Amino acid sequence: MVDKPLLESEIFWKILDVTRQLSSPVELDEMLVEVVDVARSVLEADRGTVFLFDEQTDELYAEVGTGLDMQEIRFSVDKGIAGLCARTGRIINVSDVYSHDHFNPDIDKQSGYLTGCLLNIPLIGLNNTLVGVMQLVNKIGGHFGKNDERIAEVLASQCAVALQRARLLREYIVKQKLEHDLILARIIQRSLLPEEMPNIPGYDLAGWNEPADQTGGDIFDALSLDGSRVLLLLADVCGHGIGSALSVTQFRAMIRISLRLQCDLHDLHEHANNQLVEDLAGDHFITSFIGILNTEDHRINYHACGQGPLLHFHSDTGEVDQLPASTIPIGIMPSIPLKEPDPIEMAPGDIFALISDGVFEQPDSSNRQFGVESVIRVILENRDQPMIELVNYLREGVLNHAGKQSQDDDMTIVLVKRMADV
Repeated sequence: MVDKPLLESEIFWKILDVTRQLSSPVELDEMLVEVVDVARSVLEADRGTVFLFDEQTDELYAEVGTGLDMQEIRFSVDKGIAGLCARTGRIINVSDVYSHDHFNPDIDKQSGYLTGCLLNIPLIGLNNTLVGVMQLVNKIGGHFGKNDERIAEVLASQCAVALQRARLLREYIVKQKLEHDLILARIIQRSLLPEEMPNIPGYDLAGWNEPADQTGGDIFDALSLDGSRVLLLLADVCGHGIGSALSVTQFRAMIRISLRLQCDLHDLHEHANNQLVEDLAGDHFITSFIGILNTEDHRINYHACGQGPLLHFHSDTGEVDQLPASTIPIGIMPSIPLKEPDPIEMAPGDIFALISDGVFEQPDSSNRQFGVESVIRVILENRDQPMIELVNYLREGVLNHAGKQSQDDDMTIVLVKRMADV
């Protein structure tokens, strides 16, 4: 069979028309359908498919194509004639596919369709980037010739850039939506932090939190329960990001609900822990401090679940107790046997500091951590300041230590000071 003359008027106008359409904003799936339909029409092919290249997996995949079912076709570029086209960047024109070493007959066997000839054209976008492969099947009335290859090459060059643009637009929209969702999640999470600490006669409380990402795995809470008791909570999920933010937010809700149900510390811990053993992924857990400050006897009863050191600054002696965790983190194993540690006795002028490991472990450019001793030094030097100011001194200290080094982990600080008796 003799090829039709190259760029005869009907073909010429069809290519111009598809070029015009491809230059307008079109959804990727719509564009794929348009590309396949035009290519089949111009080159008189029975079927056509556009395979897009996934550079992350080094695979070709087809979302739309003539005769394809709704299930996506995906295969390595090491396989098939389309894969050979993608690897070499050359047009592959095969007049008898069953005589070609790279042809995979499995799809024909599954569909009952008989493939005779194939024309595969690489889709090369800007910066010589592989976008995919256009594959045309069974030329009506014969085989694909040299003129068909030239026409397909002109069409493919237009399609490749348009498909590249549509894919980038889709990725941009997905990224924008994700960023919007993260901002919304951050707003929701930040709204759960106390706007201001409870006003407790005889005490000065302050708190601060700075996530490493848009959302974080740290949270703190301070809640006046009945005028004489105050909930003190700091929780830190391993890792950070939106998954950790959801887990720590769930934990905070559990603690608040348990308090409304008048649970004591033991029951509160047991209910929250057993539920999170079921809910958290196997490699996730929550380190936490759950304490009740009683302003009548000036004691803090607590469970420190993997959370430590707890810092207790004694005003009368200037000594600092570094208290260890009293039990394992939340969510690791159910029904943990608990022994409540001795309460923290708050004498006049004493400061109790709850600080997450993101503060202690923040490195500088030499990978030297800020450390517990630096935290103690800052607090001792500024212990006579209001607690909100002391939080700022700690914040400035760790940020100055970090310098240009990025924040590796979420940071949280909760300070409680018993005011000196008048």
